[in-house]
Amino acid sequence: MIDSAQLFDAIVRERRSVRIYDQENDFDGDIVQRSLERAVLAPNSSNMQLWEFYRIIDPIKRNQIAKYCMNQNAARTARELVVVVVRKDKWRERAKFMFNYHKKRIGNKTKTEYTKRDKRNLNYFGKLMPMYYFSDWFGIWAWIRKILVFSASFFRPVIWQVGNSDLRVVSHKSAALAAQTFMLSMHAEGYHTCPMEGFDSWKVRRCMQLPYAAEINMIIACGKGKPEGIYTERIRVDNKEIIFSI
Repeated sequence: MIDSAQLFDAIVRERRSVRIYDQENDFDGDIVQRSLERAVLAPNSSNMQLWEFYRIIDPIKRNQIAKYCMNQNAARTARELVVVVVRKDKWRERAKFMFNYHKKRIGNKTKTEYTKRDKRNLNYFGKLMPMYYFSDWFGIWAWIRKILVFSASFFRPVIWQVGNSDLRVVSHKSAALAAQTFMLSMHAEGYHTCPMEGFDSWKVRRCMQLPYAAEINMIIACGKGKPEGIYTERIRVDNKEIIFSI
């Protein structure tokens, strides 16, 4: 019987960012697709799923994006690139999707028959998420949210991070969780990856014909890594410096 904890420990410890990929080795794109389907199961803020994942398969497009990744070895030699995109602008349709899901789950109950959970879910996606994510050109609504939070803080604990920049951070954190899930899945399948943050986001976005509101979280190189693709041994600060108990 396989010990799942030991297996997971091996996957985490063996996974490395590999920066040179074997161009001759067979590459199974189905594994990338399968790993992305696992990635979307990652936890994300309020289950809003404000992300998109693009597989760059076309060699011409891949070479173009590699150039915009500063011609990093990982990008140039990758058999496939995966672009993780944050779509905070899709909050309306995602909130509506979740609202409709809960409405369908509730079924034909009348409002008087709603449970507390039913009411909470409908209010959450029908009222709270629109209030939380809505933004205007002048940032007025963000200031209104901050004032409301400040006022409420005198009576109960509150979430202070309600500004437009805070919501960007929230969305990028969720996308990063999915990206990590994807990379662990790829390693479990016998492939290697390298997440990259060094790229010209404007040029990549134009190359992919993404809308202005789309933000690129990271670009992940995929393939069968070569031994020389691991540049150094893994180095980490001592756990005593970063893991604490209170």
